[in-house]
Amino acid sequence: MKITGFTIIKNAVLNDYPVVESIRSILPVVDEMLVSIGESTDATEELIRSINSPKIRIMHTVWDKNISTGGSVLAVETNKAKQEVSKDSDWLFYIQADEVIHEKYHAVIRATAEKYLDGKRVDGLVFDYLHFYGTYDYVGDSRRWYHKEVRIIRNDPSITAYRDAQGFRRNEKRINVKPVQAEVYHYGWVKSPKQMNEKQRIALENFWRDQTEVARKVQASEIFDYDDYDSLVRFSGTHPAVMKERIAKMNWNIELDLNRKKFSLSDRLLYWYEKKTGIRLFDFRNYRII
Repeated sequence: MKITGFTIIKNAVLNDYPVVESIRSILPVVDEMLVSIGESTDATEELIRSINSPKIRIMHTVWDKNISTGGSVLAVETNKAKQEVSKDSDWLFYIQADEVIHEKYHAVIRATAEKYLDGKRVDGLVFDYLHFYGTYDYVGDSRRWYHKEVRIIRNDPSITAYRDAQGFRRNEKRINVKPVQAEVYHYGWVKSPKQMNEKQRIALENFWRDQTEVARKVQASEIFDYDDYDSLVRFSGTHPAVMKERIAKMNWNIELDLNRKKFSLSDRLLYWYEKKTGIRLFDFRNYRII
């Protein structure tokens, strides 16, 4: 069995992505790793090369600035990278630049991929998610955070990234997946106030067509408002070992109110039901669990 990892990245230093940690977190699982680097204005390539692994292969690409609808450029770039993976790979492990896998899951991920290798009805493996917010101490636990997504797919040209590359589909139709007992640690919302504001600015400038509206929003959001959450819980587990140095360097501190539950009546009822049963009703899914 051969697994190829792949990811896309652009301006990793400028945006303070934990992409080094992301890549290092799956290197023990994959047989090779393809990193697609978009045209960057910082030392992104040097950062990737500093990982110094023989498994890593770098490709270069230019992101189309004319694609500005809902993050579609991310799917386009993900598909570009997917087309360049080794043809003899059985599985493809897609990881985004702000996602990290805990080392405690390495064995079960390989074992699950091996288990379904010959099960041709299985198009991929779906992971659970932990979404960290503000600092490394808080996790979103409401419906606004997707709680599962596909990160390993069969090496099949007909399977492509969907919308903003959150997940994958085949000809716009959901793919068949099996669950893997592993979590993706998503750190995209753990940044300093300055970096969070920069993240919002870049997202607006890249993915909004109305640049006048972008300018207004950027000017109005000089300081990021961490209060834009509906429900959080305190994280009580351990972070992946590759995150140790980054966590130690955190130079900001915020205290968020865990008792605050900012829900509409319908969301409050759905939240209560999910906590009681473990079932998320009316959940949007890119996949079909078989």
